Amino acid sequence: MRILILEDEPLIARSLVKEVRHIEPEAVLEGPLESISQALQWFAEHPQPDLILADIQLSDGVSFDIFRQVPTDCPLIFTTAYDAYAIRAFKLNSVDYLLKPIGEEELRCAFEKFHRLRESTPLHYPAQLSTLLEQLEKRPARVYKRRFLAHHHRTIVAVPTERVALFVRDEVIWLVTTEGERLITDYPSLDELDDLLDPADFFRASRQHTVRKEALEGYRTHYSGRLELLVPAAAGEAITVSKEKAPFFRRWFEE
Repeated sequence: MRILILEDEPLIARSLVKEVRHIEPEAVLEGPLESISQALQWFAEHPQPDLILADIQLSDGVSFDIFRQVPTDCPLIFTTAYDAYAIRAFKLNSVDYLLKPIGEEELRCAFEKFHRLRESTPLHYPAQLSTLLEQLEKRPARVYKRRFLAHHHRTIVAVPTERVALFVRDEVIWLVTTEGERLITDYPSLDELDDLLDPADFFRASRQHTVRKEALEGYRTHYSGRLELLVPAAAGEAITVSKEKAPFFRRWFEE
């Protein structure tokens, strides 16, 4: 089996190659390729692989653009850091996905699903991929929440996005304002809340913290590779980004 890997982050690419080789030791790995231009050149010179592991965001654009130009009849497993809408679309079209950072057990389950489907049912990946691309192109512009309800003493107040510094999970979901005030919200989890937030403004730093870009002063790099975020409104709060997520945070923070 030949597997093509499309991934533009060197550390993640090396980790992915290592995990795939451990799970599929007999497979021939192609790549990793980091850009759309490299992928198009590769497809022009090679026969199609049996499986493609494709990051959504490559160095020069999104990998969807490759498959608009190169018809492919092989299955794809997409990887992504934050595009929840795309994740739902992949699931509806039976195209698997992995949410970064990717664990080896999660990757192993994806390969098991691939083998199971290939052996038991006829697959129609070209039609599924075509449908997926059509859905993504036709989807309406996403509208994100701009005001968040929270409890202030016995009053319910609406906090605009510009006053939000971060959200913290500590038994309940707290909203921390740019002035450092902590307000209780009724949101059930950060997972559900994150789906309402504009990813250009907010980043899920950890299981406990979702931060707003404009509330960040900067970050420090720990010797372990993780990042320590500097949020003036949450002085004393340890807010970190894992080594695996650090490249995505840096890219988001500089945009």
